[in-house]
Amino acid sequence: MPLVCGAMHYWRLEPRAWAPGLDAMRAMGMRVVDTYVPWGQHEAPDGSFDFGEKNPKLDVRRFLRLVHEREMLAIVRPGPHINAELTYFGLPERIVWDPACQARTPKGNPVMLPMVPMAFPVPSYASEAFHEEVERWFEACGPLLSPLRWPDGPIVMVQVDNEGALYFRDAPYDQDYHPDSVQLFRSFLRAKYKRPSALRAAYGDDAASFGTAEPPTRFDATKAEDLPRHLDWAEYHEHLLATAMDRMTAKLREVGLDGIPTMHNFPLGEAATPLNAQRLSGSIDLVGLDYYHHATPGEHAVLMRRTTELAVRSEGREVPAFGAEVGAGFPPFFAPHDEKDSLYTLMAALAYGLRGFNLYMAVERDRWIGAPIDPHGRPRPLADEYRELCEALARAEFFSLRRRAPVRLLVPRSLRRLARVSHAFGPITPAVFHVVGAGFRESTFEEDLGGPGAMAAEAFVRTFERALLARGVPFAYAGGETLDASTLGASWIVCGTATGLKPEVLEQLRERAASGCRVTLGPVVPTLDGTWRPLPRPADLGGLELETLDDAARADALVARRIEELGLPTFPIDPLDLHVCVHEDAAGAARLVFVMNPTSAPASARVSVAGPKELVSALGEPVTYARNAGAFEVPVPARTVKILEAR
Repeated sequence: MPLVCGAMHYWRLEPRAWAPGLDAMRAMGMRVVDTYVPWGQHEAPDGSFDFGEKNPKLDVRRFLRLVHEREMLAIVRPGPHINAELTYFGLPERIVWDPACQARTPKGNPVMLPMVPMAFPVPSYASEAFHEEVERWFEACGPLLSPLRWPDGPIVMVQVDNEGALYFRDAPYDQDYHPDSVQLFRSFLRAKYKRPSALRAAYGDDAASFGTAEPPTRFDATKAEDLPRHLDWAEYHEHLLATAMDRMTAKLREVGLDGIPTMHNFPLGEAATPLNAQRLSGSIDLVGLDYYHHATPGEHAVLMRRTTELAVRSEGREVPAFGAEVGAGFPPFFAPHDEKDSLYTLMAALAYGLRGFNLYMAVERDRWIGAPIDPHGRPRPLADEYRELCEALARAEFFSLRRRAPVRLLVPRSLRRLARVSHAFGPITPAVFHVVGAGFRESTFEEDLGGPGAMAAEAFVRTFERALLARGVPFAYAGGETLDASTLGASWIVCGTATGLKPEVLEQLRERAASGCRVTLGPVVPTLDGTWRPLPRPADLGGLELETLDDAARADALVARRIEELGLPTFPIDPLDLHVCVHEDAAGAARLVFVMNPTSAPASARVSVAGPKELVSALGEPVTYARNAGAFEVPVPARTVKILEAR
């Protein structure tokens, strides 16, 4: 069954509204219900728990039984962090004000999150006191939820924590200097370097030791030799989150939520945070993304990059690319999202490879505006549009189709770490810049640190992105640490390189080249490793092609040559500020064509797709577009995605 879900928060609604809300969701095409199980709501001030014994709105078991009676399934999200626009992000107030649980700044102060309606100190993912409290919460809710796992109940998946980017205080020197975190950092260094002599050599410090190493508190590197300790700190943040997720997953399984998949959702701007899908893969089965984009050209580009990266990574791991939260409406303290934004975001994400989604929110509640179903379970007009979309996807067997992306644009993880530690805007999280479409050039401070760095490598990749878009070649972004999964089936890989690059990345690229894939890297040959230490021997480029890209014309010429050499598919579109994606069946025949117009003006798209004789609109009244002089003329209103069946 396709992973088509809708979010509904039982504790925020009157119990009499639960059944109508579920029925309305089912009528809209949703077969899976997503709900948080909020620790801070279920725990009373005296430390006891209420699961409906006192407050009927907290009877999560009754709610899930109603789900099961309707032959629907459920994803439960017991946190501990859930956000959900709740004060304290769903944590009990006593937890966030407990000094032993609080993440710490370099000066030892609590790390405050300035969030509406009240700023609060965030917990430490390393704090033993916090983990002990989390275990107590899981021991309370786990045994209640466990009997409701499929097939005895509706629960088919459990989410571990939520948007684990250090509670959005994820700038590299914001946190976490909690004593337990410093100890974990030292253990991380010991596991990485193994010998004190190796640590001393990396840091250029004869006094460095595993027992006394202190994390950096600000970016003070002036040369390449200063970077290893900063990049280790960035990598440690990834290790910190992965370690915490491992612990939480193990406890959830221990209390009875075993035998079902686990998931975690990455927030907007995930590429600039310490969340690393590869590092979470030991305990998390499904990593999804959150989508709260506006229908604009700039945000369309961000959506394209992050969705294609998710899609090829998921496909390589044989799991669905999942939109864990696809916004339908918005909280009142966000920049407004109208209905066009919500529908555009979902359909554009589907165009770029999303294979499952959770409509957040499907049913409206407090601190939310614009869901398709009201708090009483009554569908609004917007519900018809989502129903029509779900019906069109089912009719086209969309979830069995595939968007072919033979070209991969690879961004090594070391570049993202370098960009994080050299972030130029202090307490403003680097993720903010990624959310609005800015890159390394707009957000990092980069002096001469031993040669070209993140800015040059990103510029190299973006030049190829523009050349590929201009010629209509489908491509996908790929993450560095998920290279094996993310480059399966690629015909051509373009890798942005800086002076520093992990030797393992070059080794994996050489393996891809040996199997027949063309690999182009540039603009420089790495002379340092991923933490900016000298390579023990010169980089081996055997089978790889180096391209320096003096100008954009060189990238365009190389793309044209690859189209001829590799027989790359092309789906050109005119004008170029519109976009097209083609989804094919197992035989390689085009089945669905998505034409996207993120601009504020209507346009007539001239789309070239080989094979079909006509395109028929899949939504609304069926309109047929016949081929004319080798292309299809398709009118597309402003801020709209057209879905067309190829015939």
